[in-house]
Amino acid sequence: MKHYKTSACLSCKLFKKITKNAKGRLIERTQYADLIYQNKVRIQNNYEIYRRRQAIVEHPYGVIKRQWDFYYIMTKKTIKRAAADVGLIFTVYNLRQIFNMIDHNLLKQYLRILALYFGILRAIFNPFYGLFYFYNHKASFTRTNFKCSLIFIYLLYE
Repeated sequence: MKHYKTSACLSCKLFKKITKNAKGRLIERTQYADLIYQNKVRIQNNYEIYRRRQAIVEHPYGVIKRQWDFYYIMTKKTIKRAAADVGLIFTVYNLRQIFNMIDHNLLKQYLRILALYFGILRAIFNPFYGLFYFYNHKASFTRTNFKCSLIFIYLLYE
């Protein structure tokens, strides 16, 4: 950030109308000011495209803020935690959009096929699992198998 200041302001006739600062007017200019100006010109020249982008891209932000009351981030301690909160809320938004767009029976059928596909992949790659990990994988992998098998059974026999 660059600061521009001059003592010529103190002798100007319009000094009292321009600023209330007793030391004179201070102008700040960021190092990115030329890029900001270029972006402003680009928006003005392509106003209709920019308005369309606002309607498409900024709609989820409006829904999440106003309809879901997500005005602030609960975990402000680190950027990583804040990113996790925002990522979670946008994942929920995307899932809600999917549930609204796709018929529920079609979605269940798709999830059944997906579970079957991952079950087949797991069966294929399970023998190779020990080649890449050198710790006792039976205890941790059994828990994962248990969870996957419950989901698989739930989707197939619902």
